[in-house]
Amino acid sequence: MNITVDQPSATAAVVNLDGELDGSNYGRLIKTGQELYASGVRLLVLDCTALTYMSSSGIVALHSLTRVFDGHEPPDPESGWQAIHDIGGDVNEGLTQDHVRLVAPVPEVDRVLDRTGLKQLIPIHSTREAALAG
Repeated sequence: MNITVDQPSATAAVVNLDGELDGSNYGRLIKTGQELYASGVRLLVLDCTALTYMSSSGIVALHSLTRVFDGHEPPDPESGWQAIHDIGGDVNEGLTQDHVRLVAPVPEVDRVLDRTGLKQLIPIHSTREAALAG
């Protein structure tokens, strides 16, 4: 997967995801998010228009980014399925956040987001501009 970053302001960044988000690259996405947060970015927009596939590792990456941008440590990726179960706990507690936003996931990725509950945690926008505007 190719990851590129556009930074329209000091506090907002758009991360473009192109290809497949899976076990081979999810850590790189989390690290990119952590670096952006450490540099002062407080709004992370993930442009999913070119993201063709997302595995369970991708789910962990997205949830980890919501934790990072809420000012918390991400779940330990070595905890395996516990990281996935943590998403369900956040959904059951009614937690939502607005520091990470998604842009136009393709239908295959949208189904994964829906089935895992991430659509209830992460706002989805039809365009990059709408996501940046909130």
